[in-house]
Amino acid sequence: MIKFHERLRLLRKERGLTQKEMAAELGIGYRAYQCYELQQRYPDIRGLTAIANFFGVSVDYLLGLSNVRERR
Repeated sequence: MIKFHERLRLLRKERGLTQKEMAAELGIGYRAYQCYELQQRYPDIRGLTAIANFFGVSVDYLLGLSNVRERR
């Protein structure tokens, strides 16, 4: 099963964004975002929802609980 940090990195790279650009898009610090991809921290529910909305995917997909990208 794919993990959150792997899926996050994959989605970011698909968009062609750097970690710094992604942090700016989410309104968080670069180090905080970097920790998400390094599996050292996790976003709170608001942050998780913001990430899912930014990429247009479900939270389940983002967390690796589903392989269906589209929100229902």
